[in-house]
Amino acid sequence: MDYSAKLHNLIKKHNGVISTRFVTEAGIPRTYLSEFVRKGVLERLERGIYIARDCYDDEMYRFQMRFKQAIFSHETALYFHNLTDRDPLVYSVTVKTGMNTKSLRNSGAKVYSIKPELYELGSTTAATPYNRVVRTYDMERTICDIIRSRSQMDIEILTDALKRYTTRKDKNLPQLMRYADKFRITNVLRKYLEVLL
Repeated sequence: MDYSAKLHNLIKKHNGVISTRFVTEAGIPRTYLSEFVRKGVLERLERGIYIARDCYDDEMYRFQMRFKQAIFSHETALYFHNLTDRDPLVYSVTVKTGMNTKSLRNSGAKVYSIKPELYELGSTTAATPYNRVVRTYDMERTICDIIRSRSQMDIEILTDALKRYTTRKDKNLPQLMRYADKFRITNVLRKYLEVLL
């Protein structure tokens, strides 16, 4: 079996950014990673993550490779859905309650926790500016998240996101109300929507 060719295909499949986990799962001996680094095909970005020499470093993608349990949420999810014009300088993520978040917090991320039964609700994918796929929450879940966390949110970002959402043609108000019910924020959400709709 030609492991070099297999590794080249793996690099291509993952848009130039791979991890030791991907390599191991593909059945390629890790020594090939070292060989590719030595030959200058790959560059080691950080522990366990490598990038092809001719690729741009995609920080969002790399962040999620490192913290695969973290789903982009709140301000970062607003960015993915064009519900804010602010670039996420700090990543906002949600994890299951009980997860050790020390390394996540040390990375500079803003971390929110949610009980396991609500963690996957509204989970979807989005493309980073470098066109790599990451996990985030859909628009409706994101609106519920920012309302739930309104005491920790910049009020300007919150009101701007709600205004933008209410003018969107692709909004799903029945879905939004279903989520609001699960998060027990129906009354608060209604007050915001009454002002805007």
